[in-house]
Amino acid sequence: MHIGIIGLGKMGNNMRARLQKNGVEVTGFDPNPAVTDVASLQDLAAALPTPRIVWVMVPSGAITDQVIHNVAEVLEPGDLVIDGGNSRFTDDAIHGEFLATKGIKFMDVGVSGGIWGLENGYGLMAGGDADDVQRAMPIFDGLRPEGPREEGFVHAGPIGAGHYVKMVHNGIEYALMQAWAEGYELLDSRKDLVTDVTGSFKAWQRGTVVRSWLLDLLVKALEEDPEFKDIAGYVEDSGEGRWTVHDALDRAVPVPTISAAIFARFVSRQKDSPSMKAVAALRNQFGGHAVRKS
Repeated sequence: MHIGIIGLGKMGNNMRARLQKNGVEVTGFDPNPAVTDVASLQDLAAALPTPRIVWVMVPSGAITDQVIHNVAEVLEPGDLVIDGGNSRFTDDAIHGEFLATKGIKFMDVGVSGGIWGLENGYGLMAGGDADDVQRAMPIFDGLRPEGPREEGFVHAGPIGAGHYVKMVHNGIEYALMQAWAEGYELLDSRKDLVTDVTGSFKAWQRGTVVRSWLLDLLVKALEEDPEFKDIAGYVEDSGEGRWTVHDALDRAVPVPTISAAIFARFVSRQKDSPSMKAVAALRNQFGGHAVRKS
């Protein structure tokens, strides 16, 4: 299989490398000449066998909208566009309907794995027609972790379902990180009693009910900077958490833990908080998100 990828940032570039390692030929386009394989979208389309598959991996919102419209001008009926960015699920129907007017297929895929996906594989949540999912399955198999397919991939439903599931995934992620961060702050506040905070977290990594990859990453962050002295307690939110709460409000589904985690991030922008330093460190560990220096 030979596909195109538009957007070769920290996620797209690693995805290209993992696919190539697993036998999928990839031609990538990016405005950055240092990473792109071709000079233009026209060159990308010309390089791909028909019917083409083009994976879009760019920031959500206006940039994704523009890329969808631009790529539609160089593709043909029967080609397939996959939006693998963090688009809001409500945008997917709009993109799918627009591309359908040109005879171009569309899928949305939520992607989880951050900067570790190249090594560990990516969790994938697809939305779209079953025939399109089957057509793209070699791509999903190349990206997902080793092991049973259902443990790293789901066809969640029609267009929009993939990004909806990823949105809820990220809302849960917010809450889990906040719980770890609050635990860190409480332990760190008892220096009179707890003399090894990092070691306490390490002791939970095997055999306990709270063992997890986030715990492993928190231990890694603490070993690098035990007091988070080099990190400001300012935490951004990339949108998915807010969208989760918005949809929960629309559907009258209670999500108090996720909501509290989002509001805690707003608190982080008002004062330097030890727990928010922990959240910032975790985001940097799993996603490569930038941290503010204290």
